Amino acid sequence: HLMVKLFLNNKNLKNDKDGEALFASSSLKFNKVLDSVFRKILLAAALCVVVIVVFMLITLIISSLPSIKKFGAVFFLNNIWDYKTETFGAWAFIIGTVETSFLALAISLPFSISISILLGVYLKQGILSNFIKTMTELLAGIPSVIYGFWGFFFLGPIIRDLAIRVGYTGSTGYGVLTSAIVLSIMIIPYTASMGREVIELVPNYLIEGAYGLGATRLEVVTRVMIPYSFSGIFAGIILSLGRALGETMAVTMLIGNTNGVPKSVFDTGNTIASVIANQFGEAGGIQMSTLIELGFVLMVITLVVNLIGKYIIKKFTME
Repeated sequence: HLMVKLFLNNKNLKNDKDGEALFASSSLKFNKVLDSVFRKILLAAALCVVVIVVFMLITLIISSLPSIKKFGAVFFLNNIWDYKTETFGAWAFIIGTVETSFLALAISLPFSISISILLGVYLKQGILSNFIKTMTELLAGIPSVIYGFWGFFFLGPIIRDLAIRVGYTGSTGYGVLTSAIVLSIMIIPYTASMGREVIELVPNYLIEGAYGLGATRLEVVTRVMIPYSFSGIFAGIILSLGRALGETMAVTMLIGNTNGVPKSVFDTGNTIASVIANQFGEAGGIQMSTLIELGFVLMVITLVVNLIGKYIIKKFTME
């Protein structure tokens, strides 16, 4: 009886171990299948983005083929936009887009970098810090048409008086400078928020080491924290520039909408986005094709800016 009992116990124990091993093997196979399915879902989502961008480019190119065939490369250098003769050129709009966007970026950078350093170094916590963060983030959520109204009724008269004081008597208060100032306010949150986040990620051992060597807080910020987080700050700058390049409503309300190259920051002009918004509803035929080609040009400009930004970020990223 004792031998039989031992035999049965050993057999049951072996069966239990085999069952556990079988369950573990099945669980492992199921996890592998689940991991494979999850990875394929992620890959499909990423490929969807690529496909959407490719189809957008293909659609823009096909729709703009009549304009490309008729005007060729002269389209990018021509400054004439005449409905009667059906002669269209993009040069004035390209200049207006680049001028307003880069001017807005130049105006916004001192404010956005200052906010990043303030919130990332000097005011990390507290009521005042939370208030400034909330107000800064609120700027990104305000509709662009509200910025346009504010610029039209408040900023325009101020710019007109400023132009008269500096001797520019032909200004109406609306033009490149007005649009750039409003754009600069709109893009401050992007650089400020990203800059604050990357500054907060600077390792403590670098900061403490700098303090240990006798550096002041100003020296730590300018010689340690900003150089270390430069790539992240620059990524925020590129994001802000992309936002400024594609802004439509606020610029349309403030830039003056004239088809000419601005000779001064007080002059009126047009951007690619504003001319498309103004004329797309009434356009047809070759004019419609030129507007679509302008959209393609804007997309290419944005792509080039982002590629250059990525190259600079990779070049200056600290390992």
